[in-house]
Amino acid sequence: MQIQYPKSLVDQVQAVTKQNRLEGFVPGEGVAHPRVMLVGEAPGQTEIETGHPFVGASGKELTKMLALAGLTREEVYITSVVRSRPFAIRQVVDKKTGQPIEKRPNRTPTKREVAAFAPLFDWELAAVDPEVIVPLGNTALQRLLGKTALIGDLHGQVLRQPVLTMVDGKYCPGNKTYVVIPMYHPAAYLYARRLEPTVQEDWREFGQWLNRNSKES
Repeated sequence: MQIQYPKSLVDQVQAVTKQNRLEGFVPGEGVAHPRVMLVGEAPGQTEIETGHPFVGASGKELTKMLALAGLTREEVYITSVVRSRPFAIRQVVDKKTGQPIEKRPNRTPTKREVAAFAPLFDWELAAVDPEVIVPLGNTALQRLLGKTALIGDLHGQVLRQPVLTMVDGKYCPGNKTYVVIPMYHPAAYLYARRLEPTVQEDWREFGQWLNRNSKES
């Protein structure tokens, strides 16, 4: 199931970000009112081409990590704090032709871009209403818990607290307390394989926690 966002919120985001280097729009998708909601950073090129979240190289790794926790993609809800692909523009020389060409690689969304999508994300979180939120990486984690939260410090921990919502252009703690379990973004260990054992252990422990707390919200 792909979520249907209110048109007014989508129009608002697109109006605010129309001058930014962003492309496409990939809705969050998954089961309604899931036990687990995964929150990434932003879609990449493969996600824009397919229209589905986490289907590229990072998505394949994420599927493996879910399996370690005893979960499948069909059981969870997957979204990102930014729903369009942030890209950079690079002028490079084609190795075959020697001619200059333009490339548009993925980039990390800016804090202003994350803030622009904040009302949309706030609506989505309330609509999906998960039991557990799993932010993947620092961008998602800091959108939820603030700029001092770091995945290197908090990965795998079980936190119970409100998450930030956008009110009158400022982030404020919301009224609802969530279970938040931060995890490394799959891309982190694609580039730093030394992290993989840690990430795998975090997901195994997450699965054990889910089993122990099967009736806990």
